[in-house]
Amino acid sequence: MRSKRHIPIDPSSRVEDRQGDASRDDGTHEIASDVAYKRLAVVNVVFLGFPVSSDWVLVDAGVHGSTTLIASAAEERFQMPPRCIVLTHGHFDHAGTLPALAQRWNVPIYAHQMEHPYLNGSASYPPPDPSVGGGLMARLSPFYPRGRVDLRPWLRQLPDDHTVPGMPDWTWIHTPGHTPGHVSLWRASDRSLIAGDAFCTTRQESAYSAMTQHLELHGPPMYFTQDFEAAHRSIERLAALEPDLAIAGHGRPVQGADLRAGLYELAINFDIVAVPEGGRYVKHPARIEDGTAYDRP
Repeated sequence: MRSKRHIPIDPSSRVEDRQGDASRDDGTHEIASDVAYKRLAVVNVVFLGFPVSSDWVLVDAGVHGSTTLIASAAEERFQMPPRCIVLTHGHFDHAGTLPALAQRWNVPIYAHQMEHPYLNGSASYPPPDPSVGGGLMARLSPFYPRGRVDLRPWLRQLPDDHTVPGMPDWTWIHTPGHTPGHVSLWRASDRSLIAGDAFCTTRQESAYSAMTQHLELHGPPMYFTQDFEAAHRSIERLAALEPDLAIAGHGRPVQGADLRAGLYELAINFDIVAVPEGGRYVKHPARIEDGTAYDRP
């Protein structure tokens, strides 16, 4: 039997707000002068840019039903729409408000080209695997939305030079595995990382951990990961960056030496920590090469 493991993170590695451990009344946490995040149910959205500025970007768009929460927090912080929205990937909990926000703000939505079929109405994601992860979030995954979303009027491809539109200090890194077009965002000047679902800082398969934000380092959510080999290579790439701060899509932001050590351990022991013992996509990953990555009509 494969042992069930996680990588502990020292609570002191948790990133506090710049004003201490408080957040704004709307639940927005500012962790750098130009980086803030807001937790929406079990997922984070990120605001990049200085307050009261026209040069800001929304990273990911939360779950359906949180449009007003995102828009009001953004408009309170910046007083104007973003330059664009950048997606780490298009799963329902990262893109749920996109149709409404696109209508509200009328700004471009950038995603990796391999993610476009999930966002232009031509395909949906392969079915999730509720048998992996051993938690309620995993068992409920067949009920999560994965229908086709058509955002063609606003959808754009991320630049080939890996720049992030509207944010010249940031670059995007292709980190596939969880999905084919998954990306993470990186700022080398202060070694800040926005990881999306390349890894989590809580056990996302567990409803209890997802709600309490119990601090642990995990691989991508197992039930929605299409290619574990690719996900492993992505973790190796992110660990090699040696980030000083990381905001994952699920869990609290973390920083410092414990983050770097944890990522290296995850990269070395990925098969033990992050790959389920069985499961639909362990031996038969869903990949573009064999036509299984996109569920088309």
